Amino acid sequence: MEMAQLYDKLKDDLQRFARSIARHEQEAADLVQDALMKALKTEQLLTLPDYKQRAWFFRVMKNKLIDDRRKEQRLTEWEEDLDFTVEEAAVDHLEMTELLSHLPPDLSDLVFKRYWLGLTSREIGEQLQIPSATIRYKLHLAIKKLRKLLEEGKR
Repeated sequence: MEMAQLYDKLKDDLQRFARSIARHEQEAADLVQDALMKALKTEQLLTLPDYKQRAWFFRVMKNKLIDDRRKEQRLTEWEEDLDFTVEEAAVDHLEMTELLSHLPPDLSDLVFKRYWLGLTSREIGEQLQIPSATIRYKLHLAIKKLRKLLEEGKR
């Protein structure tokens, strides 16, 4: 049996299971696709009995969903931690420009893109060809410095 035949045999069950655990249709389709991609790399899957093949796919989809949700939660926590508003700083744009001048140019640029232009860390990362996690880390450092400056009253 080939992987295509296995998929044809399990397709309805896989899609039904994915829809039952996913939030929406596209997420379910992504889970099935990711499981199939992993199955293509797992040659011994074809030698398992039917019930174990089905269970393998279900477990892979469930684990993928859990991983995705955890990743999403971490990203959300990072983004919330990075929320830094002009209201929090209690400064206007001119004062904020002066405050940003105390940061290295690369960090100042990141803060500007994130909070004035409203770009996400992913969008900034794509522009600069840097991983979005690195962007979030640098933003974290920049905001930490800005908060320290504000607490010290060095505007």
